[in-house]
Amino acid sequence: MRKVNFRKNLLMTVDAVLIALSALASNVIMSLICLAFKLPQDNYVVNEVRILWVILLNVLFCFFTLYICGAYTRAWRDFNKKDYFYCTVGVMAGLILSGFFASLADKQGNPLYYLVNFAVSTGSIILFRFIFKRTFIELTEAGRAENYERTLIVGAGQAAKMILTDISNANADPNNPSRNLLPVCLVDDDPNKRNTKLMGIEVVGTTKDIPRICKEFSIKLILFAIPSCTEEERKDIMTLCSETDCRIKMVPYLSQILFDDSKPQLLNQVKDIKIEDLLGRDPITFDKTEIRKFIEGKVCMVTGGGGSIGSELVRQIAKYNPKQVIIVDIYENNAYDIQQELKIEYEDSLDLVTLIASVRDYDKMEAIFKEYKPQVVFHAAAHKHVPLMETSPAEAVKNNIFGTWNMVTVAEKYNVEKFVMISTDKAVNPTNVMGATKRCCEMIVQYKSQSGSKTEFVTTRFGNVLGSNGSVIPLFRRQIEAGKPVTVTHPDIIRYFMTIPEAVSLVLQAGAMANGGEIFVLDMGDPVKITTLAENLIRMYGKVPYRDVEIRFTGLRPGEKLFEELLMDEEGLKSTANKKIFIGNQIDINPDELLKNLDNLRAYAEKNDSENTVDLLAQIVPTFNHKKN
Repeated sequence: MRKVNFRKNLLMTVDAVLIALSALASNVIMSLICLAFKLPQDNYVVNEVRILWVILLNVLFCFFTLYICGAYTRAWRDFNKKDYFYCTVGVMAGLILSGFFASLADKQGNPLYYLVNFAVSTGSIILFRFIFKRTFIELTEAGRAENYERTLIVGAGQAAKMILTDISNANADPNNPSRNLLPVCLVDDDPNKRNTKLMGIEVVGTTKDIPRICKEFSIKLILFAIPSCTEEERKDIMTLCSETDCRIKMVPYLSQILFDDSKPQLLNQVKDIKIEDLLGRDPITFDKTEIRKFIEGKVCMVTGGGGSIGSELVRQIAKYNPKQVIIVDIYENNAYDIQQELKIEYEDSLDLVTLIASVRDYDKMEAIFKEYKPQVVFHAAAHKHVPLMETSPAEAVKNNIFGTWNMVTVAEKYNVEKFVMISTDKAVNPTNVMGATKRCCEMIVQYKSQSGSKTEFVTTRFGNVLGSNGSVIPLFRRQIEAGKPVTVTHPDIIRYFMTIPEAVSLVLQAGAMANGGEIFVLDMGDPVKITTLAENLIRMYGKVPYRDVEIRFTGLRPGEKLFEELLMDEEGLKSTANKKIFIGNQIDINPDELLKNLDNLRAYAEKNDSENTVDLLAQIVPTFNHKKN
């Protein structure tokens, strides 16, 4: 309250001085005009006695009209164009009243004098506020610049009210890590909230005004406080937010908000926006009941269980009360990380086995299957980096193709109930070795399914996974944080994207739905332009693409396509109970030809004969269109 009174008294004092000086300055200007145009000064210049009356009346009436217009209720740091307009109206009304009463007392000057006086008074009052805002405020806040952020809150409902309360409490606590946020204004699409105030903070526009408001109010941070909005609404608003230079944080969905009965700290649950929030489609939903029936009480094995997909598979499987979870991975560091994570979370309630082994080692795989008797196997182990596999095709064949062959052979031998292989959209009309090896893996799985095996073999195919080890997002983040240019291979390159939890949920759902031989394909919506993804991620860091962070186009890498496909023409498409999941029809496999080609392929790969390996791979996978580099 003391700060408010000080601000009001300061503005009123300065306004009184400026109005008085403007009256005197206007008189001087009128004298110069009379001299320049040889006009009689008595008709245009106010004499010394009358000028005192004019100053007094101007000050009194301008005080009154400026107060009515709200010139002394608005925080000076938040003055905008609307407030400057109201100051202009206030001064005009005050001078009109002053001139009217001066004329009654015969103390007025010429109307031209009041016109000049209006221009000088208005200009000086607005200029003072502008300069005061731009200099004094910046100087007083400079000491806190690193931690102090001017904040726009999107939404003016209950969540915003809780956020404002939390910010107020946080700023009063010098030890609170969330202190020094300055709520400047709010936006809300409800027309009834326009120009209203929430805890003293004004609603200054709608979500469509976000880019303009952020620039006008020098906003540094946007807090998205509409936990009940739909995915489409959130996507639209986030797109507008990404057009600014601001950092963006978000309140979780209603179902994800956690409350303490004594202190509902919503501010502590606000998180940085994730790049997947701008993908432009709803999250994929799955039937957890069917997945639980599929997993509960069973021994589940995950190969590549330490990788980004494999580790998430293990996390989600653990939630469905399996009898035992077996992690198989050749890289001990990743396997150790997920092992320790699950031990901390589940302690002794989860029977977890972690084994370091390679799927390329048939004898080791057989020993594991013989000892643990897995009922469900998820095969995620594979070499996936396209450019690296182009230079080491024999390794891709050994690991992907014959690692898969080992797994399906052992799974069939030990009567595994279901075997789920994880494939990729790069297996469709492949242009690179990695994609071709994965297509060959799909053929092996379908061959086993058509051979009359008791094991139900199934393939899941999806696009790029955000945040996975092979995703562009970690690379982009490293480049931005290091102050380096973000590298994109081609300005028009597009990809389908999904989140890691979505990808893993698809795998689990596919396993639950499978009857054997299917290739499950996820409807991933519209593809995303990688350039747009890079631009949005740069904006998430509060930087401007091409100005603060360069985007450099490096050219398509060996084996890389401008776009990926999710289904081969000959497979067709069948819908399932889940509208986002489709099944590709089985393709007949000639077993004799496949087995013969695989024997020859193994021989070439073991000799590290890259040229013949790739040539034979192209023979096995007729849709493989490989450009030699």
